Amino acid sequence: MKYRLFGKTGLRVSELCLGTMTFGTEWGWGADKTESQRIFDTYANAGGNFLDTANRYTEGTSERWLGEFIKSDRHHFVLATKYTLRDGLGDPNFAGNHRKNMMRSVEDSLRRLDTDFIDLLWVHAWDFMTPVEEVLRGLDDLIRSGKVHYIGISDTPAWVVSQANTIAELRGWTAFAGLQIEYSLLQRTPERDLLPMARHFNMAVTPWGALGGGALTGKYLKGESGRVVPESKRRSDRANAIAAAVVKEADALGVNPGHLALHWTWRRDPQLTVIPIVGARTAVQLEDSLHCLQVEAPASTIEALDAVSAIEPGFPHEFLASDNVRDLVTAGTDSRIVR
Repeated sequence: MKYRLFGKTGLRVSELCLGTMTFGTEWGWGADKTESQRIFDTYANAGGNFLDTANRYTEGTSERWLGEFIKSDRHHFVLATKYTLRDGLGDPNFAGNHRKNMMRSVEDSLRRLDTDFIDLLWVHAWDFMTPVEEVLRGLDDLIRSGKVHYIGISDTPAWVVSQANTIAELRGWTAFAGLQIEYSLLQRTPERDLLPMARHFNMAVTPWGALGGGALTGKYLKGESGRVVPESKRRSDRANAIAAAVVKEADALGVNPGHLALHWTWRRDPQLTVIPIVGARTAVQLEDSLHCLQVEAPASTIEALDAVSAIEPGFPHEFLASDNVRDLVTAGTDSRIVR
């Protein structure tokens, strides 16, 4: 396992992040404690140091077990957790981005994790109610207190993140260093705005869903079932065509389709620091996923997968890229301008 710098920080994290949403059986499909320990050990023994959990995962069990697993070597691991999502029902202030929920949620996570600090705290999802300034100031206070070292933001529109990082820079507050999004061959819409924004702000990107819920392994083409399968995304004609292309290209390279799909997400844009989140319900599954680090795909393979999974850029990207508009904004000199 190699290491990558986390955005504009000097923090060194593994090139794959271990997602621990499967640590716990409360949701009916996760791993028990013994198997969760095996999953953790498999990742750690491979050189991994970057761990992702959340206050909400398996009703807090994920944090509790992860805290136990890293207790003896706490400073070695880069521990990331999240706040925003509810810890209970019926109380509107037990969820959301606001300071009250932020502070309560972080204190509860610290207790469950049995640690004095969180290396990376993610805003889990944007609530469209809390002012950006309130979120940033609260997060900056947590960093100044030493309870949090770095911050990132997940599942949030690009315009919100851009506003936040610009405000943070102007006011001398801590800016978001990481962006967590769904991104895969089945979900390429982040290429319109979120990924260009991440490049601009030099943010690390930690994609979830890189295997499309398992669809990109080709298992649905074989008639296998999945835990949760949104028809429009993972079982549509388009999804099947993309999965079939992954299988075809993987066969030509002599590699596993899932490994190739992870490789595509990880290596497609060399201008981005992309650190896929990998999770598993068994240690054997995780050990298999780690083999994606050994895949070497030629440019022709990436181009073939790009072509079958291509999306329309949409407005204003197509409009601004048109020859007529390029001519208008450069006075006919576009081809002569060195960028």
